[in-house]
Amino acid sequence: MDSHDLALYTTPELIAELMRRTTFLGVVVHADGEQRTADWGPAADRTFKVHFNGNLCPARASRLLDTVAEHLDRDHCEG
Repeated sequence: MDSHDLALYTTPELIAELMRRTTFLGVVVHADGEQRTADWGPAADRTFKVHFNGNLCPARASRLLDTVAEHLDRDHCEG
């Protein structure tokens, strides 16, 4: 994958590329469908997909997501 051609790849292709990389240690969370407006609608309509590769076991991926959620709740949802 050439970094100059990044805009020519679809979201699933970019995620697949990350999942193939042995150096990737993380989690990718993305909207299940295309999000083309600023309004996400009711909370019940929000569906996400989570991806992680063999570098993280499911338990570690879950702990990572819990840590991120706690950080976001604590630092970014004051109102």
